[in-house]
Amino acid sequence: MTLSVRNNYFRGGIFLAALSLGLTVAGGHLAFSALPEAAASAALRSRGMLFGLIEGLFEASASVPFWTILGSVVYSFIGIILIFYFFEKTSSPEILFIGCFVISLSLELVRIAIPLKSVFPFPSMYLITASKVLLFGRYFGLFSLFAAGVYAAGLDIQKQQNIFFLTVLAALIIAWDVPVDYAVWNSTFVLSYGYSSLFYMAETGILIITIVTFIISAYTRSSRRYIHIGIGIFLAFTGRNILLNSDTWITPVPGFLLLSVGTWFICSRLHRMYLWQ
Repeated sequence: MTLSVRNNYFRGGIFLAALSLGLTVAGGHLAFSALPEAAASAALRSRGMLFGLIEGLFEASASVPFWTILGSVVYSFIGIILIFYFFEKTSSPEILFIGCFVISLSLELVRIAIPLKSVFPFPSMYLITASKVLLFGRYFGLFSLFAAGVYAAGLDIQKQQNIFFLTVLAALIIAWDVPVDYAVWNSTFVLSYGYSSLFYMAETGILIITIVTFIISAYTRSSRRYIHIGIGIFLAFTGRNILLNSDTWITPVPGFLLLSVGTWFICSRLHRMYLWQ
């Protein structure tokens, strides 16, 4: 994939993130008064890395999910602009997939469909569609991190576009096939879907493999910066998990900071490695 084609993908990501930000602000304005009703109708608390530690200590807040949606979209918008700015003329096979991870968080806006349904009683089919889009975005982001690790291990850069479409296809298959219950959602406005425990274990396994791949690459390619990138991957994934599963005021800020710091860690090390190549 040439730099111009990759940069066009980034430009498309900037447009998508900007559109998502505008829709989130507009949707939040329309649905903000309905947040308490949507939260009260939640049948489940969210699951995440910190859920077991805070369960029973902090009550779910009706407005926190909206602010995490807004935070995710703002992160996506600012993050992809900075990636485009600093890597516009820098060739790095991994940065395409890091950019895709950043762009994927712009799709979090669809969670606002649940409180919006209290304001505009649209058919439940739209909730299911929104849930499929959300699942696609989350797994596309996860697979993009994995693909970045594969390229760090030395995969031929000529296959970059094929790998990109494979990550899209894998995320689409999961989003399409997973059953969704439109009548049950959790405290972060995510519909209940099947095989959640299985997917949670799969996510953990993919994360571990990705980090190990970067650590191995540090030795096979004689660059300790890959270890730093692996640390950044862990921080970014952990921050994303905490942010997206936040339903109480104690967790969104740490999650957002970990996500941002992890992304900076990844991009700054990649930029140093490829700047003069």
